[in-house]
Amino acid sequence: MPPCPVPLARNAVLAGGVAVWVLVVLGLDTGASLGQQRLLGAGTWLLLLAALHGEDRATRVQVGVVVVFATVIEYVFSHGLGVYVYRLDNVPAFVPPGHGLVYLAAFAIGRSAWAHRHRRPFIGATLVAGGGWALWGVTLADRPDALGAFWFGCLLLFAWKGRSPLLYAGAFLVVSYLEIVGTSLGTWAWQPYDTVTGTISIGNPPSGIAGGYAWFDAAALALTPRLLLWWDRRQNQEVCVSSDVVSRLSSSAS
Repeated sequence: MPPCPVPLARNAVLAGGVAVWVLVVLGLDTGASLGQQRLLGAGTWLLLLAALHGEDRATRVQVGVVVVFATVIEYVFSHGLGVYVYRLDNVPAFVPPGHGLVYLAAFAIGRSAWAHRHRRPFIGATLVAGGGWALWGVTLADRPDALGAFWFGCLLLFAWKGRSPLLYAGAFLVVSYLEIVGTSLGTWAWQPYDTVTGTISIGNPPSGIAGGYAWFDAAALALTPRLLLWWDRRQNQEVCVSSDVVSRLSSSAS
């Protein structure tokens, strides 16, 4: 991912603001009713829209892709399969826009000048920390965590083969923080084993959760250029049609 001409303060505010949002919203949710959850969701949407102000078109599209993709995953694996369960047995209203904020925070970290200056040690430290957590989950943890180890393997793959390893390193920081806070407060809880086969152990949270989230990031990076190209071609076609109509009308008038 090439460096972007984004002020240092903006990247710091985005990453720090999301960290504060996680504490505030998840803290308020501990005793919130369904109606209060919806208010938290409305506030989170407003915060996401405000955070996107000043971002370029490609970044906005990437965030939109993540929100759509992550929301589908939430309803399938939480509401449908029950692999992890939220406090009120629903998908809280703040979760879909929250995924957009989490992605934006990871993106801000990955594009920052600091991350680019310390590229190799940053990525290396991320993989060492993630690998240590995953190893602990399958060897020493009171609750086995095979899924976390698998997802850490996904993170390794994306960091090695992916186009934006700094984004995945940023995602590891943000998503690990989010999961630790959310599960500690009881906002959601992971089942001890997967609900499909009943054989894959899962930590609470899974150690390599950022590797699972990296699929959202990969979807955003892969689909955004295609969506922008499709939109530009569509706009050009509309302009050509409009020009042709104007030309014909002018000829008829003549």
